[in-house]
Formats: sequence, C-alpha cells, structure tokens
Amino acid sequence: MRNYFNYFTEIEERFQQRRGSILLLSTLDWALIEIWREAGIPLEAVLRGIDAAFDKYESRQKRGRMRKINGLAWCAQAVMFAAEELHEAAAGSAPATATPRDTGFEHERVAAHLESAAEALISAQAAAPEACAQTSARLRELAAEVRGSADNGPDLESLERSLTVLEEKLFAALTAAAPEQLLVALKEHAARELAPFRSRMGVVQLRQVEQQFVQKQLLVHYNLPRFSLFYMSQQ
Repeated sequence: MRNYFNYFTEIEERFQQRRGSILLLSTLDWALIEIWREAGIPLEAVLRGIDAAFDKYESRQKRGRMRKINGLAWCAQAVMFAAEELHEAAAGSAPATATPRDTGFEHERVAAHLESAAEALISAQAAAPEACAQTSARLRELAAEVRGSADNGPDLESLERSLTVLEEKLFAALTAAAPEQLLVALKEHAARELAPFRSRMGVVQLRQVEQQFVQKQLLVHYNLPRFSLFYMSQQ
C-alpha cells in the first residue's frame, strides 16, 4: 500500500518546485488534494497535471507579463486531463503485480495518532460534545485494535475507511449544532477563496472543494483534529 503521506508531500513539493519559491499550501489547496485522493486520482496524474499547467503558463508568460500561479486550483483542469490520459493508456494493459505492504506506518505511531486525536476531541470546546465523546471513545478502540493487530501490520485501507466515516459523522453533528451565522460566514469565505478559480473547475468539483473547505474551517474554528492517516506526524 502506498504511503499516504507521500501523496500530500509529493504534490506540495512538485508545486513549490515548479513555482520556484516556497509557498505554503492554503486550506483550499489541501481540500483540493483530498478531493483528488478520494476520487482515486493517481499521484502520477496529479504531478503530470501540475507540470502541464506550469509548462502552459510559462509559454504564455514569455509573451507577456502574468501573475504567478498562487494555488493548485490553477492546475485542476490539467490534472483531470492527465488522469483521463493515464486511465486511457492503462486500459487493456496487464494488471500490475501486487506490491509489498508499505512498512512506514508502525503500530505505535498509528495508535499514538489515534489516541492524540481522541484526547484533542475531549479537550476541545466543540458544538457537539456528545458526538465528540463518542468519536473519542471509538478512536481509542481503534488504537487498541492497531496495537493488537498481527505482525504484518494493521489493515491501513480498512482503518482509513473507518476514520473517514468517523470524520463524516462528526462533520454532520458539528454542522447540525453550529450556529447559522458561523456556517454562513464559512460558506462566504469559501466562495471568496474559490472565486478566481471557478472557470477552471467543473461544477461538481467546485461543490466538493467548497464542502471540504467549510469542513476544514469548521474543525479549525472548534480546534478539532483530523483523523486521517494523511495527518499523522512523521516524527
């Protein structure tokens, strides 16, 4: 199984490399990466799309002054096109041989990540305390299961699916309990952030990114953690 962390870091590094300067990815950028990951867009397609977008930008820049590319959303169309090309090229090809299980996720680090998230849920002053308490308890159960898993390591794909479900249930509880004014403000914030990129993304993708953006900002507002193994410390 491919190291989850690589998907995030390699995209970030390629974007920064092509831009020629260190630019921290925004909440919108991270939301877009999550959309690509959840849609099953291969890392290779994302990297190809970033390169294609910058190649096109640089060819145009030679003919006139243009502002720098300041976000991954500028690469969204190129990424989707690269994904389609990759899919078409793979059609009819021989199935890939199974790769060894990634060993970068030791039991203890995974369990510690889950327990840290569980503790943060209890400590936070969120709008849905009962949901936070229930989620915290479930995270501790999962941490115990990881520690008790077989020597070949926990089933990370299954674990990630469970964490995704827990996040979705918590988001639903927070959304139901949050003040209307807060949700309206977050949606307005998302609309402002997405405004420059509406012509570069499809309607469905825009809606997905907006939802991811609002969810992330809701967690930030209540100082709540992310559960996904993408957010696990690499220390």
